Amino acid sequence: MDSMLAVIPFFHSYGLTTCLMTGITLGATLVMYHRFNAKVAIELLMKERASIFPSVPLMLDQMNAILREGKHKVLGLRYVISGGAALDLAIAEEFHDHTGAQVVEGYGLSEAGPVTHTGPLDGTNIPGTIGLPLPNTEAKIVDADTGSHIMPPGEVGELLVRGPQVMLGYWNNPEANAIAIDNDGWLSTGDLATCDEGGFFRIVDRKKDLIITSGYNVYPTDVEHTLRRMPGVVDVAVVGVPERARGELVKAIVAVDSINRFDDDAFDAFIADELAHHKRPRLIELVEGDLPRNFLGKVLRRKLRDKKSVTAAPEPTKMKDDGPPPYVLPHVLMICAAANPSSIAWSLVQPRQRTSQPGRWSDLRF
Repeated sequence: MDSMLAVIPFFHSYGLTTCLMTGITLGATLVMYHRFNAKVAIELLMKERASIFPSVPLMLDQMNAILREGKHKVLGLRYVISGGAALDLAIAEEFHDHTGAQVVEGYGLSEAGPVTHTGPLDGTNIPGTIGLPLPNTEAKIVDADTGSHIMPPGEVGELLVRGPQVMLGYWNNPEANAIAIDNDGWLSTGDLATCDEGGFFRIVDRKKDLIITSGYNVYPTDVEHTLRRMPGVVDVAVVGVPERARGELVKAIVAVDSINRFDDDAFDAFIADELAHHKRPRLIELVEGDLPRNFLGKVLRRKLRDKKSVTAAPEPTKMKDDGPPPYVLPHVLMICAAANPSSIAWSLVQPRQRTSQPGRWSDLRF
């Protein structure tokens, strides 16, 4: 019998579907805690031996910092599904090294249930991708400017999805519906992505976050992943700043432990060695503390773009260890009238138990 550590808020579609409804569908024990705290989460994993852990990258990163000390040993954790923001490969690999769990990345949006893709858990996952579409879900990459044709494997375009979890439309907003969903039911996600010849998808960036400088496309996520490898960089966000000659300049807002101790010359040398000329930040702002984030830990680039000067967000409130005890919901099994949780549950079933691709609850086999 599986157990699931559920620390993502249920008021968010990710927590509601991936934790609560999927856990119920699997008949799993739900180990719930009201607010994420890295130390408490590790202690719950050790005590309750949870086998499944839906998470976001910031959670894994904070837990890595504690597990790195070597004082905790997590046993029994098999599957970690990360969503909500792009997962850095270094974070995923380190968490796997600490726990032995398979770490895969999923993808979705509130308009689609909210999951459309996830990495397979049978050992065939490709790191750095969001995996494959869920059962009964279709996905394609089309030209980002016109949407008129499907892009060849490996080429960047906009990701479109279609399936039973896609919304019917925005309430009383026909103009937005006409933009978001075409007559054939394909939902425009607004994300730039690629699809390889094996059908694995990779998110490149948000379409609206794309930076065009001197005619070159710069994807902020790629630059961020590179800059995070620089010693002394705690976190980084990359945005475009309007500029008359180039169209946009690449700006990096770099979070560091101490501005006074940060080695600017080493950072400039690192950029020159690791980034192509057009990807190099022309504007660099150093901040101490955390970058502005939403409650799932995703950096809010729009806030950084809107501010002429970035002020670091306040340090997150630390959870006291003497807070309310975790709530354990044991072995509850219900039948829910929804398609998406069954698809996620199907992804969590061992390969030998996959008897069909479920489109209905009656197709599930455990």
